[in-house]
Formats: sequence, structure tokens, C-alpha cells
Amino acid sequence: MNFDDLFPLPFMVGLGYLTILVTWRFIKWTMGLSKIDKYRMNKNLFTRKTLRSFGEAFMEGLLHRKVFRKNIYLGYMHMSLAFGWFLLIVVGHLETISCYGKALFPVYMPVFFRYFITSREPYGLHAEFAFTMDLLLLFVLSGVFLAYYKRISSRAFGMKKTTHLRSGDRMALASLWAIFPLRLLAESFSAGQYHNGGFLTQTLGDLFAGFLPIHSLINPAWVLYSFSLGIFFIALPNSRYMHIPAEILFIFLRNYGIRLKKTINTYTNVQVFSCSRCGICLDACQLSAAAIKDSQSVYILKRIRNRNLTDEELFKCALCGRCEQACPVDIDLNDLRITQRIESTRQYNSSYDYLKENTARPAEVIYFAGCMTHLTPSIKKSMLKIMDFAGIDYLFMDEEKAPCCGRPLLLVGQYDAARKLINNNQNMILSSTARQLVVSCPICYKVFKEDYMLPGMEIKHHSEFILDLIRQDRVPAVMSLDKIIYHDPCELGRGSGIYDQPRELLRHYATLISIREERENSLCCGG
Repeated sequence: MNFDDLFPLPFMVGLGYLTILVTWRFIKWTMGLSKIDKYRMNKNLFTRKTLRSFGEAFMEGLLHRKVFRKNIYLGYMHMSLAFGWFLLIVVGHLETISCYGKALFPVYMPVFFRYFITSREPYGLHAEFAFTMDLLLLFVLSGVFLAYYKRISSRAFGMKKTTHLRSGDRMALASLWAIFPLRLLAESFSAGQYHNGGFLTQTLGDLFAGFLPIHSLINPAWVLYSFSLGIFFIALPNSRYMHIPAEILFIFLRNYGIRLKKTINTYTNVQVFSCSRCGICLDACQLSAAAIKDSQSVYILKRIRNRNLTDEELFKCALCGRCEQACPVDIDLNDLRITQRIESTRQYNSSYDYLKENTARPAEVIYFAGCMTHLTPSIKKSMLKIMDFAGIDYLFMDEEKAPCCGRPLLLVGQYDAARKLINNNQNMILSSTARQLVVSCPICYKVFKEDYMLPGMEIKHHSEFILDLIRQDRVPAVMSLDKIIYHDPCELGRGSGIYDQPRELLRHYATLISIREERENSLCCGG
């Protein structure tokens, strides 16, 4: 067996290992979905949702559109590595087809093309392909250079903090950083010897030929290039770079309507493996400012993946959702953490045997203040005055001894206990003829919207409700000289998408001043 057959072996072994392991994981993850999720997947497979998924995979997996929104240099770095390498593969295959006049050839041929064309006469479009391939290689190398620089100064990329790397990640990162410089050297040495390069590799090849024995360096350079590819492919499934294929599957499943459940399943694994550990969530997390450095979402997902998550790390989080808002992959970070909490606290769920079934009298509106509103009684009293003034027939559901909405229990993972409270409240609400449920607490609003089954019931936060009353001229709007700022609660803003209605309401009474950390960037109050 000669050198031509041997040196692509590291690349082929790595590619084979990567293909088998990723294929096995994809089959395992999709086959492990619930029956209803498999039905959703099969139902939507041949629909526009698949085309939309391809488009999203291109925009986010290759162009990294959402990372660009964070920082243009960070976005360019990711795009040049992902999209540039993709173009090298595509154009490399087209070049090989143009040269050999056929579409069937060994899979390694386009990867090591400059090594194999030394004994051939220049083929059609040789100069054009050589120029294009050199331009694409330069594009990717610019991203590699930025990746080097990011490790030295992350602030230049809009990031105060970067993630800690484990040994598997370091091996994958080192091999990735080596691939394209080694390709540049290998192609330049071949160009210096055989004059088959483009504007970049030929210039460097002629330069190296002036002071190096490039004829004896060609083979070692191509071997090193092959080994760097093989090592990266072997390291990829066991490192942060597994996010590359996992994110594509995640995009398709998400667009097919598959969502996280209250139990850990294979879709949980898809999301966990889709995390690139880019570190964007670190700066968004307020715990970082409190010198808490082990409970950010990027580290929680890594520990879920490595199966070494502790309760201390799991529960040291207020679930404010800032990290979820910042995540460029749109991973359901809060739900993933809640799912883990459910598993961790399953044995501690209360029986709530004291709960009694109650029926509600007929009313126009049901008002649910919530636990936190009862602890701030001025809000409760104001709401009652407003509804009395507007002449609304309302039922104050939790005026005395009513169960909690259940959301706080959900947030700490006690799903079974929360479900008992939810069912009790749900039955009482459904026993009324009311078609409108008004809540003051943002936490209550979110749980009533997402975890209760209240068909035909319109659920409103009190800011939406009062705004409607103003529009109907049922309560007056009296402008004052006051200047106020509004803080977006986590569960109402990021959690439920209610940003504009509270502001519109406040503008009827005072001058509203904008602040830097508002809307989706609002800080958690710590409550």
C-alpha cells in the first residue's frame, strides 16, 4: 500500500466514526420520542415546515444570524468557520467533478484535491477554481484568527466572560484551529512544487520554495492535515461541537411542534446537545455579578450531559429567563432546568389532602390576586376599587384561604404537588359562568395561561384589564406631572411577552421614561 492510499486514513477513520455515532444518536433520539411527538414529526415531514426548517438551519447553523445580533465580530467568526467550511466542501466537490468529469469518486478526493492533481494537465476552469478555493480558505482562516484572538480578549467580541473548557473540548478546539492552517501549508507546499495553486497558495508556495526543501515537506504536511481532520471528527461527538449536527435536528423537531414535557426524554437530550457553550448566556446571567460561577445555564447543560449535576447547582437560579432570551439556539433553558428539578424533588411532593372542592358563584369576572399580591395589599385594594367603580360583577376567588396558583411549586420542580393545586383551582373556575379571569401576579398569569385547561376563558393581567376599561370609558384617565419608570417582571415580560400593554396604561397617567435594562433585557428583581 503506497502513501497515496495511507495518508487519507486518519480522515476516513474520523469521518466514519463521526457518521456512525451521529446517525446512531439521531435514530435513538427520534425513536425515543413519545407517540404524539412521532405523529407530529411524521405529519409535518412533507410540509412547508420542513422547507422552513432547512432555511432556519442555513440561517442559524451556517450564517449564525442570531450571533450577529449579539456582536458583529462574534457573528463573523462563527459564520466564517461554519459557512466558509461548508463552501469549501461544496466548491471542492464541484472542482473535483470538473476535473475528473464524473460525480463518483472517493470521498477524500475533494478534501485532498491539490495533492492528487500534480500529474495532470490543467483542466477546464482550473484557474477559476484555484482562485475561488484560495479565497474561501482565506475566509475561513480569518475566522480562525478571530477565534485565536477571542481567547485572548473576549471583550472585543462583546463578551465579558467565556466558558471553561474540559479536556475533550480542548482537544476538539485545538484540532479545529489546526485544520485550516495545516491545509494552507499542505496546499502551498504542493503549489510550490507543482504550480497548481491559486493566488494565496501559489504565492506562499513560491516563497517557501526559495528557502525550504518543500519536496520533502509535502507528504508530512498532508499527513498532519489528515490527522487534524480525523482527530476533530472523533472528538466532535464527545465535545461541545456535537451542537453542530444536534442543532439541525433540534430546529426540525421544534418546527414540527415538538415541545419539552414534564419528564426527561430524548427531546431533552436533543436540546442539551444543541448547546454550543458559546458563553453568550454568561453575561446575561445576574448570578455572574454575584460571583456565582457554577450555576449558569451553559454549565448546567454540560453537567446534565455529563450526568454530574448536583442539587446545589440546579437550584441556585431564579429562573428569570435572561439566559434563555440571549441564547442564539433558542434552547428552552428554564424548562430544561425545571424538568431536572422535577426529577430531583419527586419524593418531596405534598399530598395536599386538606384541599376541598369548592364551587364559584356566577360572575362577570373572576379576580385572582395571588400570594404576592396578598403580601402587597395596596395592589389588591386598588384592583377592588377599580372594579367597583367600573360596576363590574366580579368574584374575588382567593379572598380567603384559596390555594396558591401552583407556579412556585413548578419552579422548584414539585410538579405533582403543583398539579393538585392547579386541578383544585381549575375546577372552581370552571364551575363559574365567568368568561374572564384577571390576575395581578405575573407568576399567576403565566401559569394560568400555560398550565391550566380553561376552555373559553379569557385570561388577562390586570394591566391589560385596566387598559380595556380605559378604552371603554369605564374608568377615567387623568394625566399627572409624575415621571415614572416601569420594570418588566420576568414572568410577564420574557415569560409571557407582555411588554406594551403596561406601558400604554401608564402613559395615560404619567410620563414614562425608558431605561437601559428593560423589556427582554430587564433585570430580575430577585423575588
